[in-house]
Amino acid sequence: MLNQFSRTQLLYGAEMMEKLAASHVAVFGIGGVGGYAVEALARSGIGALDLIDDDRVCLTNLNRQILATRKTVGKYKVDVAEERVHEINPDCEVRTFKTFFLPDTQDQFDFREYDYVIDAIDTVTGKLSIIEKAKNENVPVISSMGAGNKVNASMFEVADIYKTSVCPLAKVMRHECRKRGIRSLKVVYSKEKPIRPLEDMSISCRSHCICPPGTARKCTERRDIPGSTAFVPSVVGLIIAGEVINDLAKVSNAQ
Repeated sequence: MLNQFSRTQLLYGAEMMEKLAASHVAVFGIGGVGGYAVEALARSGIGALDLIDDDRVCLTNLNRQILATRKTVGKYKVDVAEERVHEINPDCEVRTFKTFFLPDTQDQFDFREYDYVIDAIDTVTGKLSIIEKAKNENVPVISSMGAGNKVNASMFEVADIYKTSVCPLAKVMRHECRKRGIRSLKVVYSKEKPIRPLEDMSISCRSHCICPPGTARKCTERRDIPGSTAFVPSVVGLIIAGEVINDLAKVSNAQ
């Protein structure tokens, strides 16, 4: 029967589409990278999604985040994402968590429920907790490395963390993964050297903070506020989603 996934089924076949519909994926971080990953997963027929992020849509997100529009500014990203997923696939089961994932919040999540985990958050401690919990439960996990301060989307690639280079975040993650005995980790990263953002206080969140009242983690508290574009985070998110779908469907990259 013709449906919204018919064109995908022409490539994967009915059996694999049923497998995707039965799959449960957790996406940690629903920003520039995670938002596009969620979009592609929903459009690929994934049957259940857990969306984890405590942030609200900000005006400064409109340049790069698929969930950010003038109408969604101020709304929780997970709520916007849930509504968008259901507009694409009403049958997708979506659970939202307004949670900033860190070691002290990790017990809210049972990783045994997941068929795949996406790490699209920024904090190293949170990333390591996600990766360790996934590895302990033998759940596949893919992690986004640094996407900020980069402008060449064509340089992003999929690799094991121990085969990465140049990327500052990947360097930290290699060191920390080695310390924890994590032998492998699929990541998306780029060898492009990060650009140092301009220090222009006329457009800086540090001097013009527009976070709504009650925001737990304001940009003004970050050590650095990275620059970003419309086309780099989106590419990273779509690469990640492609890896998840192909791994779940057992499709060879050589095909």
